[in-house]
Amino acid sequence: MLVRDFIHAALYHPRNGYFSKTTTSGPVGVLEATIKFNQLQGRKAYLQHLNKIYKQSHISWFTPVELFKPWYAHGIAEAILRTANFSVPLKIYEIGGGSGTCAKGIMDYVMLNAPPRVYNNMTYISVEISPSLAEIQKETVGQVQSHKSRFRVECRDAADQNGWGDVQQEPCWVIMLEVLDNLPHDLIHSKNQALHWEEVWVEKQLDRDAPVELYRPLQDRLIKLCIEILAEDINGSVNRLTSVARSILSKVFPKPQQCWLPTGCLKLMEALHSSLPKMSLIASDFSYLPDVRIPGVRAPLVSAKVHGHSVDYESYLDAKGDADIFFPTDFWLLERIDHYCSGGMQPCQKNPAKGRKKRRTITLDTSAFMEEFGLPSKTRTKDGYNPLLDDFKNTKFYLSVPTYNIK
Repeated sequence: MLVRDFIHAALYHPRNGYFSKTTTSGPVGVLEATIKFNQLQGRKAYLQHLNKIYKQSHISWFTPVELFKPWYAHGIAEAILRTANFSVPLKIYEIGGGSGTCAKGIMDYVMLNAPPRVYNNMTYISVEISPSLAEIQKETVGQVQSHKSRFRVECRDAADQNGWGDVQQEPCWVIMLEVLDNLPHDLIHSKNQALHWEEVWVEKQLDRDAPVELYRPLQDRLIKLCIEILAEDINGSVNRLTSVARSILSKVFPKPQQCWLPTGCLKLMEALHSSLPKMSLIASDFSYLPDVRIPGVRAPLVSAKVHGHSVDYESYLDAKGDADIFFPTDFWLLERIDHYCSGGMQPCQKNPAKGRKKRRTITLDTSAFMEEFGLPSKTRTKDGYNPLLDDFKNTKFYLSVPTYNIK
């Protein structure tokens, strides 16, 4: 199978996938109570409180929307309300809604801060691939009785275009929080810098415990399209001088190269733009990851919890449903994929701004987004330390809305 199919099975297999495990030992945590940041002295007190929570819960990971509830979700809701078209009913899709904390937070905010007709006519749809998480989302949102009639979960793969049904021409919002990092990626390989790229496949062999990699000529549509969208920047080349230097080095010191391609993101964006052509998008994710051991441009972290401690794997092939596989998001490439899937640029076009833009896009640091749309005072400790603004330097928000001034 292709690497993306191996990763998809390791994360999302109905029985053995990482996100399909029961939540008592699974990866997605739910905080019982909101953290009262203004009662904590500073960073040391916050980290001690966080450590205590993790030990009590036996959970691998609390998402930012969970740690900073309800304020994180309220910031997203405010961004939506400032730019939503209220001449049509508000419709929000959330991809991979986790425990439902974001959905509840947004619906709470709309109920309390928007005109009554906006809340009364709104629809919030969670597209969730995990049946166990789907049930938890229903419970979380259902804590507010009036939310129940406005919220539903569709248990399916959002990247499968068939699941979306007919094209929906009405404006809507799509939210993806920490989704891009867990989307399957493909891997391409070159024996040295001067040779062509090859697809990487994974094969289970009878005489080996672990699967092995095979290299084949480029044939897969998503892989080839992703390479075209990357154009000349497939190796992360900064400029022509860097490219020339690498060409010289490749002849003197030839070495294997690996490059990870966000083909899962490309497939999802194709499905979204085909089915929801007037969607507005808010996505948040990691822009880089520290201490990555796996080789290659945009390589993932593969990490598991063993006896309460994080253990990082040396290879993605070691992940068999017990480890998270998460990638850094290349926001420059995400923007190119977004423009391409909306029909706003050609695959090899170097600058989408020179084309006929169908999207207005911006990438913001999490701190900038929350200072603009959120309530930073709510996550500030006594001495002024603010973990939401100070600790998430490696996360960004991507906002993309359709332009309506084109023929």
